[in-house]
Amino acid sequence: MSRHNQIQYLLFSFLLALLANSGIFSQEPKAGTPPDSVFDVVIAGGKIVDGTGCAWFYGDIGIRADRITAIGDLQQRPAKQRIDAGGLIVAPGFIDMLGQSEFHILVDSRAASKVLQGITTEITGEGVSIAPVNERMVLEGKPTWDHFRLLQDFRTLAGYFTRIETRSPTAINIGMMIGIGGVRDYVLGRENKPAGPKELEQMKRLVAQAMEEGALGLSSSLQYVPDRFATPEEIIELARVARQYGGFYLTHLRSESGKIYEAMEEAFLVAERARIPTEIWHLKTAYKANWGKMPEVLRRLEEARQRGLDVSANQYPYTRASNGLDSCLPLWAREGSSAAMVSRLKDPVLRDRIRKEMEDPDAAGWENQWYGSGGAEGVMVSSVLHPELRSYEGKTMKEIGARMNKDPRDALMDLVIADQGHTDCIISIMTEEDVRTALKHPLVSIDTDSAARAEDGPLSQSKSHPRAWGTFPRILGRYVREEKLFSLEEAVRKMTSRPAARAGLHDRGILRPGMAADITVFDPIAIRDLATFEDPNHYSIGVEYVLVNGKIVVSQGRITRERPGHPLRGPGFRLRK
Repeated sequence: MSRHNQIQYLLFSFLLALLANSGIFSQEPKAGTPPDSVFDVVIAGGKIVDGTGCAWFYGDIGIRADRITAIGDLQQRPAKQRIDAGGLIVAPGFIDMLGQSEFHILVDSRAASKVLQGITTEITGEGVSIAPVNERMVLEGKPTWDHFRLLQDFRTLAGYFTRIETRSPTAINIGMMIGIGGVRDYVLGRENKPAGPKELEQMKRLVAQAMEEGALGLSSSLQYVPDRFATPEEIIELARVARQYGGFYLTHLRSESGKIYEAMEEAFLVAERARIPTEIWHLKTAYKANWGKMPEVLRRLEEARQRGLDVSANQYPYTRASNGLDSCLPLWAREGSSAAMVSRLKDPVLRDRIRKEMEDPDAAGWENQWYGSGGAEGVMVSSVLHPELRSYEGKTMKEIGARMNKDPRDALMDLVIADQGHTDCIISIMTEEDVRTALKHPLVSIDTDSAARAEDGPLSQSKSHPRAWGTFPRILGRYVREEKLFSLEEAVRKMTSRPAARAGLHDRGILRPGMAADITVFDPIAIRDLATFEDPNHYSIGVEYVLVNGKIVVSQGRITRERPGHPLRGPGFRLRK
């Protein structure tokens, strides 16, 4: 062999080795091979955990277009692309039962912190949905849209879905709930007043329209304004509309602390009276006085099912929660628009009343988040909208109060004023034992309760709760691999088929021929979360490949340029069609 040929041979061998080691090997089919026998992608040699809860098995998965078309020994079958999954787990794409990314995917289509957890689908719309909106609501939300240089050019859920499909393609699938708080705001504003017959009929028409446009069901967030003002009777009437279209009901309970049992009964009442499948969002027993109640909470959930109610729950694996900093204020102070709230906070007489109520252990009519979190030391600012306030991120209200030389309660009110109500906080309210007890229960699936973030770009400019970055890897790494709280197969079931069944996503959540090719491939030894409360902006590691609708959105742990996510429209849209 000549020296020239030797060099060519060595270069060719090096390229072959490079492709083989990359985990992806493109393979052109032989001439004469029938096109319908060639796979677009084969995921080869992995341990398949199929989402059902059954034991893993070795096998290959063949994909054509956006569907799984074969599972078995496909080593001799031609494929345009092969992924070597040796030593890895192949699972259905993870489903986040409360993703909160409906706005953030318009800012950054990668949904980076989500896909790098293996999440392929989000269910979102907690009480207040991104649509429908009227002109007043658009004006209220304009500061956030302007901050990210986005135009809110839709007013309906159908318009939002069209934007995703035509102008803002994303890496993940999105399923939307129609929120009670949103339709209440649309018709009544954010005031504490009952819905009259005419207003209720208008709200029911909005729910029906959203269901016909593709909403998966109805949601509520009963701890917050304006959902808090909805009566059980109002919720039941709106739930009946959603049920007519085959939808289900998702709720943030009215109380997650001292009145959690009563709040659960309200959810069960809706399930019974509206005859609607019902799920409790981010199940918890909040504040020290209620720690240890989780076994009783779960017992009541089981008892409701024994009575014939289709009820279940989901959860994130952390002892701290997150919401708006203004949630530390009494309910009456938050009523109405942001401008109305800010005006109250500037009134010296009302500020004095607010300070007193924040320290009241027996506060009635609202969840006293400030007192329940232990006051200034238990409330940490996680993110702000306005850049000049960034230095407060990651600091407790005790630290911020000292820095401002103010009572921490006054510092909180002044921060809410300065950021026009856009500040988020992290609150220390749960115990690890209650988290673990709920997490291992078979009726509990998984959510992040956080929007997608990124280590770069516009979504990297502020901090967040670490659950946005690490929820699913934290369960697989800490609770499955290290603590063996439950099996890998059960963990995957909680992340896939369990939420898919609840949300009515009947072609996702299980690896079977004919199902959508939403697939997550991860290293069971390496997978873990890196985000912390103090330093959250870090992607998890260990997720090697993610496919959404048959396209590779993560390859070798890196996000690709593919944006194949779809709106996942509900049964009302399919019935209309």
